[in-house]
Amino acid sequence: MGDWSFLGRLLENAQEHSTVIGKVWLTVLFIFRILVLGAAAEDVWGDEQSDFTCNTQQPGCENVCYDRAFPISHIRFWALQIIFVSTPTLIYLGHVLHIVRMEEKKKEREEEEQLKRESPSPKEPPQDNPSSRDDRGRVRMAGALLRTYVFNIIFKTLFEVGFIAGQYFL
Repeated sequence: MGDWSFLGRLLENAQEHSTVIGKVWLTVLFIFRILVLGAAAEDVWGDEQSDFTCNTQQPGCENVCYDRAFPISHIRFWALQIIFVSTPTLIYLGHVLHIVRMEEKKKEREEEEQLKRESPSPKEPPQDNPSSRDDRGRVRMAGALLRTYVFNIIFKTLFEVGFIAGQYFL
């Protein structure tokens, strides 16, 4: 199969930079949606049209009646829901990874400059660079990262509500 270590690291990053609600949401998404969809949905809803009967003998009526009664397959609808609901989180995680990588590059540059310069005299106070990390080493939620997180939550909620309404009308 493939290398799952990248996905594992990405999920660890997601858990590290998420709130408690975000952690529960991610768990529910993976366990109750993806696993159930992959394991049971195809067996249960795999052949939706075989038992559907039409009340006329006109050729093609069964397909037309079925398409009118069920405009989209449940399995396809749920797969589309997983994609839409996951997208804001993936964008947020991409932004977090970008910020972490930019901070690592900045730290490397500062260390190189420190090595190039002579060690500072004891009288000079160390420069206080504001870091984007808190005391525990987690990325601090401020500025663009906070805006991305808020948009992530807003769009994820809107997609969830939209798909709940769509499921009701389906």
